[in-house]
Amino acid sequence: VQLVESGGGLVQPGGSLRLSCAASGFTFSSYAMSWYRQAPEKERELVAGIMSTGGSGNYADSVKGRFTISRDNAKNTVYLQMNSLKREDTAVYYCRAKHWGLTNYDYWGQGTQVTVSS
Repeated sequence: VQLVESGGGLVQPGGSLRLSCAASGFTFSSYAMSWYRQAPEKERELVAGIMSTGGSGNYADSVKGRFTISRDNAKNTVYLQMNSLKREDTAVYYCRAKHWGLTNYDYWGQGTQVTVSS
């Protein structure tokens, strides 16, 4: 099982980035996907989530209206479009895959750094 995040980097305040998380080794279309982030000396927090079948997703209040989560089940990839970035969005962003059933599965990626700075 692998979740590989990409697309992070350094961006100025007000800028945009699109994160990608490529999944392999499991049935991607059966998993809910989400993005979390962890800033230095802070706890990891949920940023956005999307159900296995897609839909509009759910968001942390701090990113509503600026971030959009989406998924492409044909490509086994989930995305996080981040617009109007703020300094407080600086964090390591992690992808998570979760499946509930007779057995629950929970996978995390290694993370990608997003730094918002001028």
